[in-house]
Amino acid sequence: MNARTLRAFTSVLAMVEMELRRVWHDPVEIVTRAIQPILWVTVFSVVMAHRVALGVQDYTSFIAPGVVFQSATFIALGYGIMMVFERESGILKRLLSSPIPRASIVIGRALAGSVRASTQYIIVLASAALVGAKFTDNPLLLTAGYLMVIYVDIGFTAMSILLASVMKTRERFMGIISAISMPLFFTSNALYPLEIMPKLLQIVALFNPLTYAVDATRDLILYDKLDISMDLLALTIFDVLFLAIAIKELSKIIE
Repeated sequence: MNARTLRAFTSVLAMVEMELRRVWHDPVEIVTRAIQPILWVTVFSVVMAHRVALGVQDYTSFIAPGVVFQSATFIALGYGIMMVFERESGILKRLLSSPIPRASIVIGRALAGSVRASTQYIIVLASAALVGAKFTDNPLLLTAGYLMVIYVDIGFTAMSILLASVMKTRERFMGIISAISMPLFFTSNALYPLEIMPKLLQIVALFNPLTYAVDATRDLILYDKLDISMDLLALTIFDVLFLAIAIKELSKIIE
């Protein structure tokens, strides 16, 4: 590993460490953001399981991975607001003037945001288990599910960074995040199997990265399946695409 690669790798890890310190010293935000997903798995799923026939035997277990990504994705998409604030205060300009490669800044921030978002995995699964959800008892598969959340939300955090390069105010940024987060959730297989969705929504779901994220996580933690290669391929394309665009457009943040 040459010096340049080592410096880039160290920069990425430094940003992740900084984010972990923020979470450690201010866990209130993580807890408050978890209230809504906890209600999804402890109230909504229980009520729906007894009122609507969705062709799923254990609806609480079925919905849990989808709720994880609903919550984690919203946190990842909101990460860019920090960069909007840093641009307004001049902090980002100083960061971009440092020797750190811009690719390392985007990748480091994307990984940091996804690590923050991944805390929802533990909270939601624990809450679902309390109301009777059943997950695999294989610790390796549970860990793989957690890593899947991190992997997926790298792409969503990169999307957030990209949006931060276009939106000039925090209010406009939050408005667009609110506009896209719920449609992503409801046009995926988070709440119901693809088979019962209208044909048009099935087509839309095929272009929704959450569909592949939820499908892969369900296979890992509900069905003990390791064959998630197609889901991983789709999610890798999603991650690489938005990382590449965010890196290219990063200079627009300080214009």
